[in-house]
Amino acid sequence: MQPEITIESVGDTKPWAREGVRLTGAAWFATLVLSSAGLAIILNQIFNLQVFGFRPISTSYYYIIVGLFMPVAFLTSPAREADTERVRWYDWVLAAVAFGVCMYFAAHTDEILNRGWEYQAPLPVVLQAGALVLLSLEAVRRCAGLPLFIICAIFAAFPLYTGYLPGFLWGVQMSLPETVLSHSLGVESIIGIPIRVIADLLIGFIVFGVALTVSGGGTFFMDLASALMGHARGGPAKVAILSSGFFGSLSGSVISNVISTGSMTIPTMKRCGYPAAYAGAVESCASTGGALMPPVMGSVAFVMASFMNVPYAEIMVAATVPALLFYLVLLIQTDCYAARNGLKGLPRDQLPKVWKVLRSGWVYLISLAVLVVLLLATNAEAKAPFYVTVLLVLTALFRARKDNMLRPLLDMVMETGATIGMLVGVLAGVGMVVGALAITGVGNAFSRELLQYAGGNPYLLLVFGALTSFILGMGMTVSACYIFLAVVLAPALVQGGFSQMASHLFILYWAMLSYITPPVAMAAVAASSIAKAPAMRTGVTAMRLGAILFVLPFLFVLQPSLILEGAPGEIVLSVSTAILSILMLSAASERYIYFVGRSARGWEALVLLAGGLCLLVPGLTTDLAGLAALALVMGTAFLSKSAMRPAVATAKDSE
Repeated sequence: MQPEITIESVGDTKPWAREGVRLTGAAWFATLVLSSAGLAIILNQIFNLQVFGFRPISTSYYYIIVGLFMPVAFLTSPAREADTERVRWYDWVLAAVAFGVCMYFAAHTDEILNRGWEYQAPLPVVLQAGALVLLSLEAVRRCAGLPLFIICAIFAAFPLYTGYLPGFLWGVQMSLPETVLSHSLGVESIIGIPIRVIADLLIGFIVFGVALTVSGGGTFFMDLASALMGHARGGPAKVAILSSGFFGSLSGSVISNVISTGSMTIPTMKRCGYPAAYAGAVESCASTGGALMPPVMGSVAFVMASFMNVPYAEIMVAATVPALLFYLVLLIQTDCYAARNGLKGLPRDQLPKVWKVLRSGWVYLISLAVLVVLLLATNAEAKAPFYVTVLLVLTALFRARKDNMLRPLLDMVMETGATIGMLVGVLAGVGMVVGALAITGVGNAFSRELLQYAGGNPYLLLVFGALTSFILGMGMTVSACYIFLAVVLAPALVQGGFSQMASHLFILYWAMLSYITPPVAMAAVAASSIAKAPAMRTGVTAMRLGAILFVLPFLFVLQPSLILEGAPGEIVLSVSTAILSILMLSAASERYIYFVGRSARGWEALVLLAGGLCLLVPGLTTDLAGLAALALVMGTAFLSKSAMRPAVATAKDSE
């Protein structure tokens, strides 16, 4: 989980002298200096400023980024839960060693390239390479937890024993010095694709997300959602869905989304009449979907663009329709539940006025629109968020107290440093998983074996891929799971005849499912603690509400028109049938028939479920079957409603 180092304004308390927080005194200033230096070097590199003639080559630049932000990870993330309120001496030692080793490698990139240190190097270099491997593993343990640490450790050591493994797990075996040199000095491991994505692309979006939050954007989107939907039946649930979608699409962090927005939305849903487990499930599903919602989609979308070697705008466009379909399902299901149980919205006098919210926060909508336009109209993905951030920073400074103008800037630098530090800590370790599979040759062998086991059956291949993605998603962060599967599984899906874009999105969606599916269900567990509901019940309810996530990946792989690949007519037809299908599935799930205004009988729910599933399958026959099912249910429902009206009228006349 991301370390919580947010600096709150408490009177005139200096942010480096607060009580009860981890970063105080020297640790606070060290984090500020490292983060500021890192951001300055990133700006210099991305905009090619060449301040004082300084612009390192890319390899040296990546080592500098790791050397500045991995120490931040050690300072902000405790080694033990008991150390959450203080930085220990060994944290300082690890931070200093990480800084020193990376800066040494950054200063000697010419020797690494020209003398082949990746394969054979002097003993001091080998020792430093081994130290960087161990530091990366410890950073993973602190920032992502023990399960991912174990996975990274197993794969980091993989080249040492792969020669003894059978079948497709066999690969090129290496000695210990060769292994640590390949991990630390090679370009496919610690400073491989994951770290490159952070350094070259992602940091601008992290800065933008933090600036949005610091300047009050999170509160604005919550108020906007309340003003738009709070008065509708079951309004608080719809507010939770919209606000979590807005916030999650920009932050990309599921757990922080649950905690930040859920602390406000879940109690409101409970007061409206939603059961505690249902309220927690709604929030966990909405927060999970936020990481799948453009424009930002979290860090994994940029890693995806790098793996596929396509502009990020293509990822954003392809992911839009599936994400909107998912949120449409959530809105319809919560509306059906509210209608069936007679839940009302909040009184309008308790809600903010739309025009007042827009007047106070129009700058956030403009900044978001400008970001989307820049991403779609230009190829400057790395620069675009920095341009928009300037507007947000000016907004934060304008709204700050005149005697505390530096506080928003300090907030932004510290939050950005902590976020980048966490990502560097996680992805440096995950990079060793990718590196181990690459240098041993096992990654390509895995894809070949998977194709062979599927026997040329595309449906069986998708099922294998879904199960693999889901199981790995239980123990990994989404970014880590995606990176691993992009190496070993995505090539098999592409070779199996599926679209490259659809294959990578398929992996991403199935990796996300572990957030709302027991036994792990991290988002549901976090939401249940806020809702004060049983975690397992919340997880099961979240799995039911988010069931469309189990189906959507298969849909856009088998029907790429849902990710806007294909002829316009085909795209319109696919999206239309998908929306109709979603209406039917939501009605079946909540057992409520729209337009008739009554609960669905058991057979009606089953017919709606079957018809909705038929509409999801591409083909004229299945579409006609789905429409026939809808016509049957709606026709009998209207007939029964019409038959009831004369009976009611007769009863009134007899009275």
